[in-house]
Amino acid sequence: KNNSVCDLITTVQSFQRKLDILKQDLQQDCTHFPSVKVIQGANIPSHAAFVQKLIENFKDRFDGFVLEDQLQLFIKNPFLVKDVIAFSQEAARIYKWVEISSLQMELVDLQADVLLKGKCEASDHTSFWLQAVPKTTFPGLFKVAVHTLTMFGSTYSCESAFFTVNMIKNKLRSQLTNEHLHACLRMAVTPFHPKFKTLAANAHANFSH
Repeated sequence: KNNSVCDLITTVQSFQRKLDILKQDLQQDCTHFPSVKVIQGANIPSHAAFVQKLIENFKDRFDGFVLEDQLQLFIKNPFLVKDVIAFSQEAARIYKWVEISSLQMELVDLQADVLLKGKCEASDHTSFWLQAVPKTTFPGLFKVAVHTLTMFGSTYSCESAFFTVNMIKNKLRSQLTNEHLHACLRMAVTPFHPKFKTLAANAHANFSH
């Protein structure tokens, strides 16, 4: 939640590399497994086999889930992209509607903008693309950034909403109306928090006499 596809890919790739290191460590001196090291007769091969299965499982699930390096760098900080041609080619491979020539010129213009560079350094990459970069000045770059940033977030929102609906409208609440379901769903998935103190202060209680 609240993470871009770049954050997800970074986390997955980092964990996969850690699994490779842990497997090698189990087969050697167990630096990362001090408890296993002190146990007499520990079944280390079975532990290594378990880690290997985990490695294969992650590879099967995320093997096709890649975003090329230049595109990831562009999303996180477009001012660090040195190979403009490689970036535009990567973007065109993922997004068929990309016009390579105009995308290259837009990136050069963006990197020359000192004001935008300062905003990029002062904010996270999501806020930078959605709030600081003018859509009319850099339409191609903006479109690539928005499509990439929403690649995972939109999927999460849909899955989260669908799961919430199933939890709310179960067999024990078969009489729940669509209006009430809508209200419950909004309460469950909204990022906003009610200001209970303000609401209570503005409420007028009716006292019985």
